[in-house]
Amino acid sequence: MAKDIREIRRRAHLSQQQLAERSGVAQPNIAAYETGRRIPSEAMVNRLTLAARPLPHEALAAHRSELLGLAESFGLTNLRVFGSVARGNDCPGSDLDLLATRAPDVGLLSIAMFSEEASKLLGVEVDVVSDGGLSSDHEIMRTAVLA
Repeated sequence: MAKDIREIRRRAHLSQQQLAERSGVAQPNIAAYETGRRIPSEAMVNRLTLAARPLPHEALAAHRSELLGLAESFGLTNLRVFGSVARGNDCPGSDLDLLATRAPDVGLLSIAMFSEEASKLLGVEVDVVSDGGLSSDHEIMRTAVLA
């Protein structure tokens, strides 16, 4: 189990302190888990694993061009970000909220399939909203920024 925690942290390219800040678990406890001085519960392993996942803004930055290409392949353009990523306060467990313009022949199934593929690509949950039914003064339209 100690090796698992260390590997989870290393694969995420996080220091023990960074993992501590993201998870809310004290750094000395993480060190104790990694050395085997303490045995983490299954719930603790899950908590640390979630905290080690990339933050949505990090995943977006790392895969922006791939995401834009994926969106285009599903008939989606003008990709924008809203929600916690746009506000700059995403955290472990946050999703990535995207606003998109869809081609006339693109339906809800295609949007759902894009959302699923984007989630796989980024490693974080992705929610997609089409701008077609939103008024220009809708909060999402007002707060969305280019992806």
